[in-house]
Amino acid sequence: MRQFLFKLIAPRPTFAQDMTEAERKVMQEHVVYWKGLADRGVAVVFGPVLDPKGVWGVAVVEVSDEAEARALVPNNPVFKAHLGQIEVYPMSSGTIVRKLS
Repeated sequence: MRQFLFKLIAPRPTFAQDMTEAERKVMQEHVVYWKGLADRGVAVVFGPVLDPKGVWGVAVVEVSDEAEARALVPNNPVFKAHLGQIEVYPMSSGTIVRKLS
């Protein structure tokens, strides 16, 4: 299995503070989507990063290859709603993943 980092860049730096109700609904669907991936053991971690320059989202997934990682993007409600950018980066083969007991 390989790990990939997903970076969700919000449509504006103030997005976390001033999202509209429609945007909030999409973000709630986004959380449900990623929670499902976590429950299935695909997402290792996901959530907002409190960067002082503007909040952005991060997720790390563990899948067999890059194609499988990238296949997660089109089903993401944020991608479907064109609500920000999603970047996907492969992680090094030297990545250490903590095993949960």
